[in-house]
Amino acid sequence: MAVDYTTRDGVAVITLNNPPVNGLGHSTRQGIVEGLDRAAQDPSVRAIVLTGAGKAFSGGADITEFNTPKALQEPMLGTVIKAVENSAKPVVAAIHSVAMGGGLELALGAHYRVAAPGAQIALPEVKLGLLPGAGGTQRLPRAIGLEAALNMIVSGATVKSEQLAQSGLFDEMADGDLLEAALACARKVGEQAGPHPKLRERKIEHPNAAGFIQFARNTVASMAKQFPAPHKCIDAVEAGVKQGFEKGLAFERECFLALVQTPESRALRHAFFGERAASKIPDVPSDTPTREIRQVAVIGAGTMGGGIAMNFVNAGLPVTLLETKQDALDRGLATIRKNYENTLKKGKLTQEALDGRMALIRPTLSYDDLNDADLIVEAVFEELGVKEQVFKKLDEVAKPGAILASNTSTLDLNRIAAFTKRPQDVVGMHFFSPANVMKLLEVVRGSETSKDVLATVMKLAKKIRKTAVVSGVCDGFIGNRMVEQYIRQALFMLEEGALPQQVDRAIEKFGFAMGPFRMSDLAGNDIGWAIRKRRYQEHPDLHYSKIADRLCETGRFGQKTGGGWYDYKPGDRTAHPSKLVDEMIVGYSNEVGATRRKIADEEIVERLVFALVNEGAKILEEGIASKPSDIDMVYLTGYGFPLWRGGPMLYADAVGLYNVERSIRRYASQANGDGWQPAKTIAELAAQGRGFNS
Repeated sequence: MAVDYTTRDGVAVITLNNPPVNGLGHSTRQGIVEGLDRAAQDPSVRAIVLTGAGKAFSGGADITEFNTPKALQEPMLGTVIKAVENSAKPVVAAIHSVAMGGGLELALGAHYRVAAPGAQIALPEVKLGLLPGAGGTQRLPRAIGLEAALNMIVSGATVKSEQLAQSGLFDEMADGDLLEAALACARKVGEQAGPHPKLRERKIEHPNAAGFIQFARNTVASMAKQFPAPHKCIDAVEAGVKQGFEKGLAFERECFLALVQTPESRALRHAFFGERAASKIPDVPSDTPTREIRQVAVIGAGTMGGGIAMNFVNAGLPVTLLETKQDALDRGLATIRKNYENTLKKGKLTQEALDGRMALIRPTLSYDDLNDADLIVEAVFEELGVKEQVFKKLDEVAKPGAILASNTSTLDLNRIAAFTKRPQDVVGMHFFSPANVMKLLEVVRGSETSKDVLATVMKLAKKIRKTAVVSGVCDGFIGNRMVEQYIRQALFMLEEGALPQQVDRAIEKFGFAMGPFRMSDLAGNDIGWAIRKRRYQEHPDLHYSKIADRLCETGRFGQKTGGGWYDYKPGDRTAHPSKLVDEMIVGYSNEVGATRRKIADEEIVERLVFALVNEGAKILEEGIASKPSDIDMVYLTGYGFPLWRGGPMLYADAVGLYNVERSIRRYASQANGDGWQPAKTIAELAAQGRGFNS
């Protein structure tokens, strides 16, 4: 049963019991209404307590029912809340642990609320491109005031219950056992004659409601330009202020139904489910035993290695940090400390926490100090010979059962695993720079990587707050294999008539955090150069523009050298168009006999994004990624793809694969068209009128 019903000395206790967070699925909603009816018909019951079993009061909608008929089957949540609110016998909501979304809206429908300290209170629907659809925009302002409510609704932020203790939301804060406190409250109010208070009957008090609402509009306009939901949240709250509860409630529902249909909400819901789906590996059951990770080691104290170490230290795991030279080790530790000190200055870390984290790092110059590590992550130079030396040494010193992870971004993990006598313990953990900030972790599964190693790394990723996506072995894995085609097209367009600032401007207007040339300057153009040199050897048939090589031959490696595709001033990361580079590009076009032409922004966006889509489709065909949403998660969390578009594969679905295929074939017939071999999956799905996520 999704709902338990008991009675305690004249009080009916209705307990939501739908693990893990008591989602308000159909059977739960039905059980609440049946419990209310049962209590109403029992003359010995004077009041009702509504609470949740286990780890939550209620986390809101049951996500397993999204997009199924049950989600729209009566009793809907609004019907349930109406039944709670209209109960002749007083209903006390006993709130603990989590009351979010529909769970909080349910509690707002009760006559009284008793809360335990530490409960997480939120209306996070805006994060899915929606607004609270069961009265949240109407009741919360009446409970805690216009300003506090609008801030919570528009941001979707979580607030601890004790911060709301004096707000008018709770009638009591439980001191001790929550259920006992709620039962005592229920017995007391059960003795009182009705009617019992309803939040809908409270007035929204504010000295200048119109002024504050306009202030909120101005703030949202500057911070959430691409998302309609925050604007609709304000509209719905304003309707309640101006027109009263009933009209506000009707308008809220109208806004909710409109937002569900928006591409932005579809993208945000896709990302929400995609993040959860990424942790599910088709042939690795959720109950696969995992290895215990108590001690971690990181090889390499450079920018990447230091950032990787910080992830584990932040999660309370001790890290042994290995370097080959003392000065490199000292520099790495100094950089880590500086990063923490910057966080301290922002007020996001205490001195005590900083000292505690630094104390978890054990610096060393000896491989012998890695013999107690449960996980060892190498973050050394991206060259196979260097990796070979490291992994052969690890094979000698690591204890049996230790997981050996490589942070390689492009190299063959199976070859790396073969440097050891324990390939089953080798896995790729490709962090993205800066590793202590970026959410993405590509988990690379070698041909012999054991299932328990995969399960362990996926579990550990959650602990260090990463979005982990599993990739098979190929050159560049998911993200860098796709971005190579993206960069190839960007370089071809320079050859054909564009300049770096135009390409970057067009794709940034589309919504990317950074265009390909600003991104290359930030990462270091020499990194791409090294990869291309390897490609020239391994794939001599692959056609590349040599324009980036020319840039690198002049020593313009990007921000670190003061010049790359753009010019930079000392201490300033602002990208200034470079006359020198523009002249070099035009000269190169003339040299290779390319007739320069005006390239429209629309073509720039299509060629860049569809290059990602086409390569992504090939990755799916080869089984490198197990599902389209995994690819989207890689690009949303690691490459700055616009969140409101949902990732390259969902965006392709929105455009229509028929249109994507036609564009790809058109670009294949143009200059530099040899890179456009349409993935057969695109042609097949387009012919069926389907999308990647159909």
